[in-house]
Amino acid sequence: MNGTTQFKLRQLGVVTVTWLIIGLLIAIYDHFVLHTHNSAGPAPQYTLAASIVLNMAIGLFGALVGGGTLIFFVNVKYHDKPYGQTILVVTVSFILIIITINLILRAISLPDSMRMAKNGLVWAVVVATTQLLLQINSKFGPGTFWNIISGKYNTPRQERRIFMFLDINSSTSIAERLGDKKYHALLKDFFMDITNPVLDSKGEIYQYVGDEVVIAWRYENGIENSQCVQCFFDIKHYLKKKEEKYLQQYGVLPSFKAGIHCGHVIAGEIGVIKRDITYSGDVLNTTSRIQSLCKEFNEEVIMSADLAASLRLNSSYSTEALGVIRLRGKEKEMQLIALRPV
Repeated sequence: MNGTTQFKLRQLGVVTVTWLIIGLLIAIYDHFVLHTHNSAGPAPQYTLAASIVLNMAIGLFGALVGGGTLIFFVNVKYHDKPYGQTILVVTVSFILIIITINLILRAISLPDSMRMAKNGLVWAVVVATTQLLLQINSKFGPGTFWNIISGKYNTPRQERRIFMFLDINSSTSIAERLGDKKYHALLKDFFMDITNPVLDSKGEIYQYVGDEVVIAWRYENGIENSQCVQCFFDIKHYLKKKEEKYLQQYGVLPSFKAGIHCGHVIAGEIGVIKRDITYSGDVLNTTSRIQSLCKEFNEEVIMSADLAASLRLNSSYSTEALGVIRLRGKEKEMQLIALRPV
C-alpha cells in the first residue's frame, strides 16, 4: 500500500471516529429534547439504546460512504477547483439527498420523518464542516493544521530532520520559451505529480520556492530503507510515465537536481495573521548550498558524507566522493558525495 493511500485511509479513520461521536451526541441530545415539558414525548417503541445504535450506524455508514467519497473521489477529481466551490457543491448535493429521502419517508407515512429531516440538516452541516477541514488540512499539508490547532510547536523545539532541495534544470530558459502563464501551469503539474512519491517515502513537502521544492523527513523515516534517496529516483520514474503528457502540453519533460543533508533544526510556529510552522537552522542553508553544486559537478544528486554514512545504500546506487569542499558562505569545509543509480 503506497503512502498516498495510507494517508487517505488515516483521514477516513479520523472522519469515521468523529462522525460516530457526532451520531452518539445527536442521540443523547434527542433523548433530552424528547423528555422536556414542551415535547409530546417519545414514541412507544423508543429507547435510548436503540436511538444511539441508529444514529451511530448512520454516522458509520455516512463516514464510510460519504466521507470515503469526499476523500477518495471529490478531493481527487476536483483538486484544482476553488475550495469554496467544492464545499458548496458537496453541501447542496447532501441537502438535496436528505430532502428527497424525507419526502419519500413522509409519502409512506414513516414515523419521526420530521426528526429525521432535522437530523439530516445537522448532518449536512457536519458534511460541510468536514469538507472544509479536509481542504484546510490539504492547504497546510498533512498534520500541519492539527499541529497548529494543538499548539505542538507554539514553543519551539529541536528536531532532527533530513532535507532535500529539489530544483528544476534550465528553468529560466523553459520559462522564457513557454511564457509566464504556461510555465506556471507546468510548475503546478510538476509539483502535483511529485506529491505521491514524496508521501510514499514518508516525507512532507515543506516549501515551494519558485521552481524549487523543499522536502523534509523525520530523521528515522528518511533513513529507513534510504527513503530520502529513493524518493528522488521515484519522482524521476513517476514523471517518466507521464512524459507523453508533458511533451504534448509543454514540449519538455522537466529534469531536476537535488541536494540532501541532515541535522538538527528548530521547529516552531511563527506569524500572527498568517500562521505557519517553520524550520530554522544551518542545515537548511547547507542543503541549499549543496544543491547549487549539482550544476558545477554535473551531478543529479549530491549529499553530505554525514548523511551518506547513516544510510544503508544497496547495490542500486553507486557513490563517488567529491572531496572536502568549502560551501559558499561557509567557513567550515565538508565532504560531499555524488549519488548515481547503477
